[in-house]
Amino acid sequence: MDKFDLIILGGGPAGYLAGERAGHAGLKTLVIEERALGGTCLNEGCIPSKALLYSAKIYDYTRHGDKYGVTTSSSSIDQQKVIERKNKVVKTLVGGIGMQLKANGVTVVNKKGTILGKKADGFHVEADGVEYVSVNLLIATGSVAVVPPIPGLKEAVAAGFAVTNREILDLTVIPKELVVIGGGVIGLEMASYFNSVGSHVTVIEMLDKIAGPTDRDISKILQKNYEAKGVEFKLSCKVTSFGKDFVEYEEKGEKKTVKADKVLLSIGRRPNTQGIGLENLAVEMDRAAVKTDDRMRTNISGLYAAGDVNGKSMLAHTAYREAEVAINNMVGKKDVMRYNAIPAAIYTNPEVATVGETLDSAKQKGINAKEINITMKYSGRYVAENEGGDGICKVIVDLDNERVVGVHMISNYASEIIYGAAMMVETEMKIKDLKEFVFPHPSVSEIIREAIFML
Repeated sequence: MDKFDLIILGGGPAGYLAGERAGHAGLKTLVIEERALGGTCLNEGCIPSKALLYSAKIYDYTRHGDKYGVTTSSSSIDQQKVIERKNKVVKTLVGGIGMQLKANGVTVVNKKGTILGKKADGFHVEADGVEYVSVNLLIATGSVAVVPPIPGLKEAVAAGFAVTNREILDLTVIPKELVVIGGGVIGLEMASYFNSVGSHVTVIEMLDKIAGPTDRDISKILQKNYEAKGVEFKLSCKVTSFGKDFVEYEEKGEKKTVKADKVLLSIGRRPNTQGIGLENLAVEMDRAAVKTDDRMRTNISGLYAAGDVNGKSMLAHTAYREAEVAINNMVGKKDVMRYNAIPAAIYTNPEVATVGETLDSAKQKGINAKEINITMKYSGRYVAENEGGDGICKVIVDLDNERVVGVHMISNYASEIIYGAAMMVETEMKIKDLKEFVFPHPSVSEIIREAIFML
């Protein structure tokens, strides 16, 4: 029986980064991953979707360059080549993770792992008939797509009519009619891609707005941009059944149908805690998620959980930081996880990026907050690169403590700018100190400086 200092169940963002950090810290570490290293993010989510979206962005530029004085005789999208390039990108990055783990002395087993229980010598985990034991166990099994019990859905999935984020990223034939169920990040990004490459897209969302918790004004601007490109939205609507080539939904009590060649299920994700042997441990759960404290510890000594499986913040970059917190505490370095400055982005065109409080959430927490809402046209570079752009930036300020507690924006480069705003929120820097920062000019990021000086 092989013995380790740490066994990590799952090789996604939380799992593989924890493996790298643990190996580097000198822990004898084993990573057990049933599928490919990189998890959903690298293989079926974050990275492959960005590869597709970048191809769509280039295609959009070739078709609409006349607004910028650039004309092309013709352009077309080759979906097969787009998918081939996406696969190449994923293969390169998966290989890189494997090399990093090997460089840090981490053992990798590509089999399904099952927790057998905890004994006097540690946690026992089985993979493909081989039993392993370790002092510490990190659960990093990620999340899975939610597939609700809607009439006809099971048959639609079996027939390939309804797909999840996994299958949609491998479509080599562009559907003429695509119905997206769910107006969250995954749904919107795929709606953006397939709209750009020629599909007629209909998004059905139960809420009265798209983009989930995103600031309402920003979600309205994003929806307006989508609609201008031909995407249709059915808000405050509930899907009631699936047919062979249609989806039935309810709008204001009336049953309606929409035709489709493919349906994307992007209703949400749930922690992947079933079938991994958790029943063999008396671990405390928060519904489907493994309950953890701010050090990623569970109620069982030596047992940690990081990433989507703990249900706190289902984002890859959150998983990275949680993994680091878990490993630091394992090796005796006190570290705590904070969630007040976790940035989020929607990689559509235009991009949306947010961090921290909205005006409403700040007020709900008793913060004496003020919102500065500024058009992106205050940025010279934005105006130069966005003909007819309608982006905005919102900065939320805590007036009593004179610091930024939230930033929300819809603009090109938003995903690359938001980390700076996250640092402002995280470090609780005073407005007077932020005003002394020098931003590059011209840059879209200058919009934050412009907003701060409006106080």
